[in-house]
Amino acid sequence: MSSHEKRKIEILVLSDIHLGTYGCKAKELHNYMKSITPETVILNGDILDIWQFNKRYWPKFHMKIIKQIMDWVSQGIKVNYITGNHDELLRKFEGFELGTFSIKNKMVLNLNNEKAWFFHGDVFDITMQHSKWLAKLGSKGYDLLIHINSFVNFISIALGKGHVSLSKKIKNKVKGAVKYVNNFEKIVTDIAIENGYNYVVCGHIHQPELKEYKNNKGSVIYLNSGDWIENMTALEYNNNKWEIYSYNESDFADIDSENKIDNEATDIIEKSHKQLFNEMLATFVI
Repeated sequence: MSSHEKRKIEILVLSDIHLGTYGCKAKELHNYMKSITPETVILNGDILDIWQFNKRYWPKFHMKIIKQIMDWVSQGIKVNYITGNHDELLRKFEGFELGTFSIKNKMVLNLNNEKAWFFHGDVFDITMQHSKWLAKLGSKGYDLLIHINSFVNFISIALGKGHVSLSKKIKNKVKGAVKYVNNFEKIVTDIAIENGYNYVVCGHIHQPELKEYKNNKGSVIYLNSGDWIENMTALEYNNNKWEIYSYNESDFADIDSENKIDNEATDIIEKSHKQLFNEMLATFVI
C-alpha cells in the first residue's frame, strides 16, 4: 500500500490501544492511521493506559499516535474520546471540547435513521465494579504475559512457525474466559435492545466482533473494535455498512522500509511524569 493513497472512511472506531505499555503495537497503528482519512473518529476507551503509566515507558511511536490524533483535529476531523477504565482519570473532564476534539463517557450517533450506541464497556464488567484491585492485578499479569509472548514469538519465528498469541489461546480455550465474553455481550445487547438501539459498539474485552443478537424483545447489531495489542483491529463504517479492519503487515511493507530508520526498540524514553505530561500537553496546542 502506497503511503500516498489514503482510503476515505466515514466513521473510524479505535479502542484499547494502551499507549504506555510494552504490548501496544503503536508502529503498526501509526501505519494504519497514516493510510486513511476519516470523517469522524471515535476513540472508544483505553487509548492511554494510565494504570501502568508509572513505568515511564514511552517510545516515540506512542507519541506519534497522539500527534496523529491531533493532526486530525487540526484538519477539522471530529474526534470523540470516550473514556475507558485504564484512562478513567479523564472521566472528570467529560464535556471538555477543544476545536473538533471532545471527551465523553458515552455517545449516540444517528446513522441513516438508525441509532448507534458507543461506550467502552467496563461499566458492565462485574470485576471492575466490585474488585478494581483484582482487575489492576490482572492488567499487570496480562502485561507480563505479553513479555513472555514476545520471547515465545522470537523462538517460534526462528523455527519458521510464525507468531503465537498465548493470551488469545487462553481466552479461546479457558471456559471461564469464554463465559465472561459471552456474558458481557449478552448484557450489553439486552440493554441496547431494551433502549431501542440498532447498534451497540464497545471495546474493553479485546475481542473484535460483528454479529446480530436477538431476544424476545428485538434485535441489535453488536460490534467490538478489538485492540492494538494482539488483534490490531478497528471498526470502519462506510455507505451504511460496518466492517472489521484487521491489520496486514504485508500491506505496509513499503512504509516500513521507508521508515526503517525509526526503530522503536532503540528509542525508549525514560522521563519524569512532568516531562511526559508537558510533552503530551504541547500536542494539544493547535
